[in-house]
Amino acid sequence: MSETDATPAARELRIRKPYFDLIASGIKTVEVRVAYASMRKIQPGQNLDFVCGEERLPTRIVRVSRYTSFEEMLEQEDPIAIGGDLGKNPQELLAVIRSIYPPEKERLGVLAIGVEKVIP
Repeated sequence: MSETDATPAARELRIRKPYFDLIASGIKTVEVRVAYASMRKIQPGQNLDFVCGEERLPTRIVRVSRYTSFEEMLEQEDPIAIGGDLGKNPQELLAVIRSIYPPEKERLGVLAIGVEKVIP
């Protein structure tokens, strides 16, 4: 097998339990992250393992969309796919996201990462 045929190792992302459970249930299909340099390298087709404590959930990235702010991202993305029931109130979801990421992090840019569960 050539180097280009090799599947890269799955990237791991730690995630809080409520969001882990939403991905596991299939409700949450969009993970929001700040566009740190390492995060900007992720690409559709790449495997992504969400990790919460001892639990691991394999997914595959189906798309990566970049935005300048959380507000811009919420104007374009489905808030339910990001936060489950919390997405029914986009302003509340925005407040929760901003409680996780302070303004100086948001200024790096925002990534909306579309994922699908990988069935073993």
